[in-house]
Amino acid sequence: MKPRILILMHYMELGGAESALLGLLQSVDPARVDVDVFIYSHRGELMKFLPTDKINLLPEIEAYSLTEKPLSEVVKKGYLWLALARMIGRCNTATFCKKHRDSDKPAECGTFFQQRATWKVLPKIQPDVEYDLAISFLTPHFFVLNNVRAKKKIGWIHTDYTRILIAVEAELKMWERLDYIASISEEVGNRFCEVFPSLRPKLVLIENILNADFIRKRAKECIVSLCDDSETVCLLTIGRFSPPKKMEEIPMICRKIIEKGLSIKWYIIGYGSEKIEKIVRDNAKNEGVEDNVVILGKHDNPYPYIQACDIYVQPSRYEGKSITVREAQILCKPVIVTHYPTASSQIQNGVDGIIVPMDVDVCAGEMTAFIRNVELQQKIVKYLQSHDYGNVGEIEKIYRLCE
Repeated sequence: MKPRILILMHYMELGGAESALLGLLQSVDPARVDVDVFIYSHRGELMKFLPTDKINLLPEIEAYSLTEKPLSEVVKKGYLWLALARMIGRCNTATFCKKHRDSDKPAECGTFFQQRATWKVLPKIQPDVEYDLAISFLTPHFFVLNNVRAKKKIGWIHTDYTRILIAVEAELKMWERLDYIASISEEVGNRFCEVFPSLRPKLVLIENILNADFIRKRAKECIVSLCDDSETVCLLTIGRFSPPKKMEEIPMICRKIIEKGLSIKWYIIGYGSEKIEKIVRDNAKNEGVEDNVVILGKHDNPYPYIQACDIYVQPSRYEGKSITVREAQILCKPVIVTHYPTASSQIQNGVDGIIVPMDVDVCAGEMTAFIRNVELQQKIVKYLQSHDYGNVGEIEKIYRLCE
């Protein structure tokens, strides 16, 4: 009898974790396992790419779909206990943030407190089924711990836990109840264990699974032209407008590169915080590069843009293991990443990309040198062409966890 796996996810909007889940599902062999996927809210541009020939998408349960929608909508639909539980979660979040208001780390605890408060008022997921393995693909993991029957349960980590503000003691109690904790890279796992050293025995390394054939196929769906002339170098960055991505500094870096005599256009595909997007636009205007920094907005298929750019740039403050960097490598594009703590776990500096300092001046200087170093770019492209940056074989690790 084939093992049964249940995978839980919040939604399928554009994002790194969502793309990683898509890669995992596309790699599933239905002859070996039966996979059910429960998505709290059936929304997002990536829903249409779910491989329903390989997996079984469970129906949406309305109560779960309301866990991240406005409270007014929750009340309007009659889920008063859910509304009350969410209000308790909000109060706990506010209390925690007030207590730690002097921290310079971004608070990543809102969803944690909300889910911790709401699981009791939500129905069980597939109550008549006991799964061999249940996977919670995005933290927090209370729903998989409390509302799912499974022999083994695993929760994923996608980010650098040393760079965010969390309720450590409360989160530890959640993570301790899991059978396994999946880390997307050794460095991400090591940094997670700096915060939760007692959890190291539960760690398993399962890298983000990317289907290279799927990415290359989608890159050919349309032809994109970014630059009008051969003298202009086209840079591309993809990501949410959020503090970790550090996009607000792109205009300053761009101006300094132009001042060094280069003609560049720096395209941004992204969405998210309207406040941060406005800062990027204002900075571009203040730096006099509003024609050089071009915000393209949200695109459910960014791959033709990656194919069309000259260099892909990830100027983040921190990352887990960037999906878009890997996607650019699959499409054989030279990659520049800033020296965030986990950068060296993804880039071999000077081999399959380069790592530059975060300081704006030094970053601009080293980017300029790389843009001018066509020989090094060609060397990197040649290396990328001869290596496989897809890794569908990682799915075997999930199969083994079902044994």
